[in-house]
Amino acid sequence: MKKTKILGDLTGGVLGAVIALPQALAFGVAIGVGAASGLWGAVILCFTVGVFGCNQPLLSGPTGPAAIVTASALATLGGKPEALFAVIFLAGIFQIIISRTKLIDIVKYIPYPVISGFMNAVGTILIILQLSPFFGNKSFATPLLALKNLSYSMLNINENAFTIGLLALAVIFWTPKKITNIIPSQILALIITTLAAVLYGLELPTVQGVSAHLPNIIWADFSNLKMLIIPALIIAIVCSSESLLTNLVVDSLTKTNCNNNKMVLSQGIGNIICSLFGAICGSGATMRSAAAIKAGGATRFCSIFCAIILLLIILFASDFANKIPLSALAAVLFKVGLDIVDTKLLKVVKYAPKQDLFVMLAVFLLTIFYDIIIAVSTGIVLSALIFAKQLADKTNVKFKDIEDKHTIELEKKLQDETGYKIRVVHILGEFFFGSATQIISHFEEILGTKFLIICYESENTFDISAIFALEDIITRLKSQEIIPHLVIKNSQIFEQLEKLNIADQIGKENIFCNEEEAINHAKNLLKLEAIKKRN
Repeated sequence: MKKTKILGDLTGGVLGAVIALPQALAFGVAIGVGAASGLWGAVILCFTVGVFGCNQPLLSGPTGPAAIVTASALATLGGKPEALFAVIFLAGIFQIIISRTKLIDIVKYIPYPVISGFMNAVGTILIILQLSPFFGNKSFATPLLALKNLSYSMLNINENAFTIGLLALAVIFWTPKKITNIIPSQILALIITTLAAVLYGLELPTVQGVSAHLPNIIWADFSNLKMLIIPALIIAIVCSSESLLTNLVVDSLTKTNCNNNKMVLSQGIGNIICSLFGAICGSGATMRSAAAIKAGGATRFCSIFCAIILLLIILFASDFANKIPLSALAAVLFKVGLDIVDTKLLKVVKYAPKQDLFVMLAVFLLTIFYDIIIAVSTGIVLSALIFAKQLADKTNVKFKDIEDKHTIELEKKLQDETGYKIRVVHILGEFFFGSATQIISHFEEILGTKFLIICYESENTFDISAIFALEDIITRLKSQEIIPHLVIKNSQIFEQLEKLNIADQIGKENIFCNEEEAINHAKNLLKLEAIKKRN
């Protein structure tokens, strides 16, 4: 490896560690398992992904979305850390399983309003959960509890903690860029507020439990396995999705192409190891990875260096870490929450389609007040239904009459008596579950027609709703003594109709690959009918 790449990876690793430190501390405290758990999560995940992942500077560790689902899982499990680490272990197993399947490609098709609604909710939840610690009171596990107890927190403010929190916010938001280019404002805020609290002997809640030794092995509690499965799946899905989104950003910045399966596999291995040592789970961290890349990070060693630097901080700066005020960490998470909020969409909210805003708002509210996995699932379903409606609205049925000089005289004689007629109907657009009902309704307009030629313009195969709809159309036509002809352009559609016995119902001799053949066939049949009638 070139010397310049090593230096770049080292610089990127240092910057990544500096950014990860306050966030890892804060996430560990916010979840309820302690600051040390957050720090070890950052160390283990960075190192594991650096070793087993792609050759990229993808930094991993505790993140906002991962912290929210982990805190939710802990609340569901009655606040038992041993059960939570069992959930994290299973989540890692699920990630490894996911990495061996094609499910990873699904993340590409998650609509942007769903992602935006989820990220906005995560940012909002982080801010809501830190309101009570910011005022110097205990934290709450869910945003609902935090909001219910907000009035109590505001009426029982710890003045020392609140003052330190305000000082941390001032440092974070108002430090000049010349200084933040050297040291991130979040680290500067923790240093200044901790020194101030120590020098003035302020009585306020601080970080506890960070010790200068390696973590012990944790014996997770798998006794209630049924209760662990759903939270583990949620964590696996959220962490994998966020890691894949981070990977897209890293690929774009480094002009590389990391294997998504390998990356999710390494995340799963990392989360399993985290569970064994009492560390919280995590995922790829977009902000840290982007910052490390801009600082010169180019290979997997950037992630490994980041882990080593965090480890050195734990071993040699634990005393300082234990004196960090919790209100200062709350201020750090306020900034993290604001950074997560999707300002890109908020800037164009006036011009965004109403249906997209509806999906985003539904995901946003469900994530905050109900359940993350239900929120994302609902958002995806709503987006799919809206897309189906839009596609169905574009599907149209167009009729046109066929007249032929050779048969016009015969038709004239039969017109008054029977109204025999050849007509062509074009299905313009997709024939699928969303448009099937609309298409069927058009076939009420063709009374009096003898031969109906149905031209399916698309080359896409039918879904099961379209198959049943076509069968219904054939039945209706035959009940009106109308002979259907079908024009399809794709041989796969014919094979599909043949396997499902629809071709036999139409009559294979009445299925054609172009409209002209179908018209000529109908004309010939009409002539024969006319001749028979005349004789």
